Amino acid sequence: MPNPDPLPTPSSRTDPDGNAGSPPPAATVDSPPSVRVRTVRAPRKPGPRIQPDLVGKQEMRGTHIGDRYVRVCRMQSADFALTAPWHLVATEESLAARGPVGKVFGRAKRVLIGAPLSTAAAAHERLTKVKALAVLSSDALSSVAYASEEILRVLLIAGVAALSLSLPIGAAIVVLLVIVGISYRQTIKAYPNGGGAYIVAKNNLGDGPALIAGGALLIDYILTVAVSIAAAVAAILSAVPQLHDVRITLGIALVLLVTVLNLRGVRESGTIFAIPTYLFIAGMFVMLAIGLARNAAAGFPATEPSLDVAGPTGGLGIFLILRAFSSGCTALTGVEAISDGVPAFKKPEWKNARTTLTVMIAILAVTFSGITFLAHQFGAIPMNAHDPNYETVVSQIARTVFWGESPAYYYIQFATTAILVLAANTAYSDFPRLAYFLARDRYMPRQFTFRGDRLAYTTGILVLGVLSAIVLALFRAETENLIPLYAVGVFTSFTLSQAGMVRRWLRLKEPGWRSGFAINLTGAILTGVVALIIGVTKFLSGAWIVVVLIPLMMLGMRAIYNHYTRSSGELAVQTPLDPAEIKHTVVVPISTVNRVARQTLAYARSISDNVTAVYITDDETEIDQMRVDWQALGTDIPLVIIESPYRSLVGPLLSYVDEIDRQQPNDTLTVVLPEFVARHWWEQLLHNQTALRIKAALLFRPGTVVTSVPYHLERHSTARAGETPPPKLVDR
Repeated sequence: MPNPDPLPTPSSRTDPDGNAGSPPPAATVDSPPSVRVRTVRAPRKPGPRIQPDLVGKQEMRGTHIGDRYVRVCRMQSADFALTAPWHLVATEESLAARGPVGKVFGRAKRVLIGAPLSTAAAAHERLTKVKALAVLSSDALSSVAYASEEILRVLLIAGVAALSLSLPIGAAIVVLLVIVGISYRQTIKAYPNGGGAYIVAKNNLGDGPALIAGGALLIDYILTVAVSIAAAVAAILSAVPQLHDVRITLGIALVLLVTVLNLRGVRESGTIFAIPTYLFIAGMFVMLAIGLARNAAAGFPATEPSLDVAGPTGGLGIFLILRAFSSGCTALTGVEAISDGVPAFKKPEWKNARTTLTVMIAILAVTFSGITFLAHQFGAIPMNAHDPNYETVVSQIARTVFWGESPAYYYIQFATTAILVLAANTAYSDFPRLAYFLARDRYMPRQFTFRGDRLAYTTGILVLGVLSAIVLALFRAETENLIPLYAVGVFTSFTLSQAGMVRRWLRLKEPGWRSGFAINLTGAILTGVVALIIGVTKFLSGAWIVVVLIPLMMLGMRAIYNHYTRSSGELAVQTPLDPAEIKHTVVVPISTVNRVARQTLAYARSISDNVTAVYITDDETEIDQMRVDWQALGTDIPLVIIESPYRSLVGPLLSYVDEIDRQQPNDTLTVVLPEFVARHWWEQLLHNQTALRIKAALLFRPGTVVTSVPYHLERHSTARAGETPPPKLVDR
């Protein structure tokens, strides 16, 4: 090996006028072949090192004595916009993907979720009342597709004669719906920036009740997606029974679809979801009108079920009636969504939200009452999900009203499927927002506060999609299996929200507080009783899972909060804050003496004169050759050779670093790693990721700085004479 140039040492340079130089320019400057270009660098000074307008200077030298001048190189890219001195704003161009793989993924991302939106565009992403009714009410409105059916499913246990009780049970649920709706109108006015159960409970009842409400709502949102998608699959199977064997796959595909749509952002998802929601509302009103007219023309006869029904398997008692009532209370799920999403409305937010809530309650009361009544009048009954001829109650009503499988029947099935799929969007709007509030208060990981390219809380959306798909698969996409888990969390949060409002009225005593107090107290008592009924009557049917999960989630959120609190309290500076007090000790692991090693050692020497190279091997024959190569290098950097008879690299290196740290505890220890980077991503798979493993091992070592010096293989390059191949830093 020829003797290479000695290692360079750092030097301070100035421009010909004696002024400090600038950082390298953003763009290179072509120079004539006879001109040598070197960048003028400035000695380090406190404060920002970037010029206000990204101006760089280059010293140009010719071949003749005195042939020298300074060339100013200004920013030529569109990646930044200069708004004021020392103030740059990154533009959309700065987000462009780098490298062939990044460009492929970047294009796919843009196709799926669209171009990125700036933070300033958030104001334009607000929802009108028309779109908000579609985005935030689809969960509640779609519940009519299965709420009445679940009442009948429970009553059928006592026989066909018990089905007539669905009418008074439905009436009681409508009364409860109206009371809860009026109660949440008070909450919306009191909390114009969003009055979800977590916020209301935290402000008025304390952290404990707030975490119960938060955990209950998070579980409920996951179940909302699972139940809505399962009901959508049931609607599809009613019209196309041939798809019965792929119900789980179909459900997961629908979850993926809704997840991608929500990643596109609030306003765009609102536009997409508005059409199916209003198609469903129009279809329901037409079906109910025609059905009621036909039934009235016949004298309101109640038809006996036309399908074969097994005999009663249990007696009719108060417990069964309460169980049927609790199943029908799933019609109220989603009512709190508008209260949670007040900030998503256009101004004035709280007034628009109250109007939207009132319209939603009215539509829900009419459609739920109509479906329950027609199901009783036309003899519709729930069927077993495993029946090859499975058909939902809504499908049976539509088939009767529209004289069989007419185009109007398929319209109802399509509209029902669409709104059930889109009903999951309510959870996709509220789960990420609630997770943001919890993460802001240190009860969930900080990743949930991140807003993606389309101003949506990406982490929350993705987590909700994954968890709901898992739940859907575990319960085989069958609505009747998921319903027992569903309403526990929602009514728990209802109760805590209304109790928080009661406490608020008593604490602040604002104008009109007596009427508000009476309304919210009534709501708190009724929803508390319903929550207790649901928990007791459905405990053995699956509600116990939610009852157990809520305390576990509370413990988990407490643990996260304690971690963040402890981390902020125990955060200590591992290196001095004053640059003059930093004394470097640099360790450079190498595997051979080549261009990469020389490049890394030169960088390390520019940091400190206290540099040590470390060579680890398990082959004794390589030690002598390394000594010869190192001596030929002609450097004053010491080389430490560590023989590793157990063929490990990372372990001995970490032990050596620990020993150096014990000997020089006041120094800042820096490990500089040479890292080979292939031209293509697939070539990277052909090399051991040793540098990556070392960085991962040193990541959790306090007080250690890790720096990578990458060596990029140049295109069409060939090995220079006398040089060894790229580094072979491997863990044998």
